[in-house]
Amino acid sequence: MTTCHYWRLDRHPHGNTDFSQYLTLCEEVLAPLGDGEVRIAVDYLSMDAGTRMWMSPRTDGYQPPLPLGSKMVGLCLGRVCETRDPAFPEGALVRGFGQWADYATLTPSLAGLEIVDDTIADPRQHFGALGMNAWTAYVGVREVAAVKPGEWLAVSAAAGATGSLACQVGRNLGAKVVGIAGGPDKCRYLLEELGCDMAIDYRSEDVEGRLATVEGGINAFFDNVGGPILDAVLPNMAHYGRVAICGLVAGYDNDAPMPGPARFDQILMRRLRVEGFFIPDFLERGAEFMPQLRQWMDEGKLSTRFDETQGLEHVLVAYERMLTGKNIGKAIVKL
Repeated sequence: MTTCHYWRLDRHPHGNTDFSQYLTLCEEVLAPLGDGEVRIAVDYLSMDAGTRMWMSPRTDGYQPPLPLGSKMVGLCLGRVCETRDPAFPEGALVRGFGQWADYATLTPSLAGLEIVDDTIADPRQHFGALGMNAWTAYVGVREVAAVKPGEWLAVSAAAGATGSLACQVGRNLGAKVVGIAGGPDKCRYLLEELGCDMAIDYRSEDVEGRLATVEGGINAFFDNVGGPILDAVLPNMAHYGRVAICGLVAGYDNDAPMPGPARFDQILMRRLRVEGFFIPDFLERGAEFMPQLRQWMDEGKLSTRFDETQGLEHVLVAYERMLTGKNIGKAIVKL
């Protein structure tokens, strides 16, 4: 018999701290696989802000809430240890939506499971430059925001997993990049490691005032946050600018709907196009994105800094670090 430890969602959280009040680390004996199921021995777990919405009771989100008493779900990277699907043989390195657990049991078609390249030097890059955060950055900057060479691109949560990649994608496409992040360490990271043209510390600076110094205005905005940051950007957009919204982390800890932008009138005044997008809608196009992302990674033009926490028992520590902005780059847990 194989024992598995997993995190169970017992209560809907309030805020973005003290998650031990709401989730419990449990133990079970693994049941035999059902037809078509695959079991993964998890090596790494991805900590993603969007999963915070899954913990809430809201039914108007981009995915139904997780039922209380169920195993917490998240993106996993590991090797197949048991299989009843011939497309996923034992030993294959795979990535997909499983559970926060030692062993993730899933149905490939429902979990977006895919076999990934196990020859790269750092397999964590399947959560980084080759992962879904990179797909989000690539689609958001290149297609939704439609950034062109020479334009100004602003990115919120720019030192986080997706934002840091969006900054680099924009730079690689020839844009001038403004990164918005919290704290001097993150701003140094944006300027010195990611090559941003401007970094704004929203905790100590006037975001709207700094953006007002950009001649001609911001042509494209890649938004992970919403709330006051979005309000600061809208009046500084260039006419016919584009806003790509992939996250609203400013409101994930609230069970009530997030209020609309206070500067909503600027969408009309500046003739802006605002579009929300969700990367699971693009999963079938992953193979299309990979050649360019792999080329940039191999050339040193696309990289991820990892904020790594050790041990399944410390998942909630890593999760809180990510949601409260203590991490730089991609927050992950190594099992």
